[in-house]
Amino acid sequence: MGRIKIPLPGRLIVSIIYSSIGAMDEAAGEIEKKFGRVEFETDDIDFLHTKYYREEMGDNLKRKFFAFEKMVDRDRLAEIKVWTNKLEEKFGEKVGDFVFRKVNIDPGIITLANLVLASTKDYSHRIYLRDGIFAETTLIYEKRKFRALPWTYPDYVEPEALGFFKRVRDTMKGMEFEV
Repeated sequence: MGRIKIPLPGRLIVSIIYSSIGAMDEAAGEIEKKFGRVEFETDDIDFLHTKYYREEMGDNLKRKFFAFEKMVDRDRLAEIKVWTNKLEEKFGEKVGDFVFRKVNIDPGIITLANLVLASTKDYSHRIYLRDGIFAETTLIYEKRKFRALPWTYPDYVEPEALGFFKRVRDTMKGMEFEV
């Protein structure tokens, strides 16, 4: 029989796709208040791989990745996604029952082994966590680099994104974890 062991915490990362730089800055500020100081962030990256958000958010979308200094327990991912969804609504424009978002916030947790993202959408490779939130392993770390899986979003394997994830992971090696 295997022994139950609580895994080490991971590093919270957040991706923000945005149509309004002001809304992105405000949302990032609120996320930082909740989860602590941002340790790493990318430059603004053109969001070009899909037109999925065009009708809701408009054209010329950008994405920015953030990583936070404090480690988080991995079992908090669903709670964090529920909170970021509420933040998306706060900065969106409500029309009837629909919210036209200005920011799309996707949290994930990087460990020494992988990057796991939270989602509200079920799919064959996703595992239900709780409260309507699913998780997927988006990248695995092997042979000294992150590797994509068949369902990995193309923008998560762009050189800037992979470099960001590797930089974040490298700060975790040999750390005494403090949650």
